[in-house]
Amino acid sequence: MPLITEPNLEAPDPFYEALIETHRDLDEAQSHALNARLVLLLANHVGRHEVLLEALQAARAGGRPTTGGQP
Repeated sequence: MPLITEPNLEAPDPFYEALIETHRDLDEAQSHALNARLVLLLANHVGRHEVLLEALQAARAGGRPTTGGQP
């Protein structure tokens, strides 16, 4: 299963609102910790090592998929 980089969220606006609300009243360190926990929870859900590596590379490249493992 390749990484899906095209829009694929069922309800993008409500999700974004929930994400922002989840960060409300957190300081910077708490917000970073929340993001780290969220990334790990979603990575666990995806589960496939190859897909996760592709996602890491795409995130570093600004959300664009990369070729040959180069950002």
